[in-house]
Amino acid sequence: MDIQHQIQTFREELNQHNYNYYVLDKPLISDYEFDLKLKELQDLENKYPEYFDENSPTQRVGGTITKNFETIPHEHRMYSLDNSYSKEDLLDWEIRIQKVLGDVALEYTCELKYDGASISITYENGLLKRAVTRGDGFQGDDVTNNIKTIRSIPLQLKGNYPEKFDVRGEIILPFAGFEKMNQELIEIGETPYSNPRNTASGSLKLKESAEVAKRPLDCLLYFLIGNQLPFNSQFEGLQAARNWGFKVPKEA
Repeated sequence: MDIQHQIQTFREELNQHNYNYYVLDKPLISDYEFDLKLKELQDLENKYPEYFDENSPTQRVGGTITKNFETIPHEHRMYSLDNSYSKEDLLDWEIRIQKVLGDVALEYTCELKYDGASISITYENGLLKRAVTRGDGFQGDDVTNNIKTIRSIPLQLKGNYPEKFDVRGEIILPFAGFEKMNQELIEIGETPYSNPRNTASGSLKLKESAEVAKRPLDCLLYFLIGNQLPFNSQFEGLQAARNWGFKVPKEA
């Protein structure tokens, strides 16, 4: 086996183990075995820099310094969700929808609302191209280097995916990880963080991606947008996202 093929095989194997552990929650090897394989890949990449790949599993550990976060316009605007507190609000909304669609039977996909930091991630030819915060909905900050450290976000997609699209979701900090972070701060006499949501959002703007990699951030993706995507409903879109390797909430 030539070196380039050996490196690519390592990358594909480690990507699959990442998916098994962080998306499926069904690891097939121990953390120790994973670390050994990752170290072997790092050694090969260091020895043969001509085969560098920005989407290699080795790049998840961080190390990039971002002095200024570039402002990037969203190709597709990011909207915020409206609140509703009565049955009448929902019925009025349904009437407005039917005025657009015509007198047709409506079907709903119901999902939980997650309190995190909104993110839009662009994939081109199956590779993670760019990650941008919501900002004002029209433009946001490029936080690609920090997003790549979150292991539940695929760097390379699986299966038969569109050439280009955006996926939207929430960067969250699960309670268990948040409590562990705060306990560690308390033990060294520092002030704990106030809440998981603000901590997750602030993590995306840390200048050192290696520091982001140390935080137990997770990402739940739930909306796909692009031109001529291969599905006809939100529910079909969620299933397509799962098939491509995204961590999609089960409660839908």
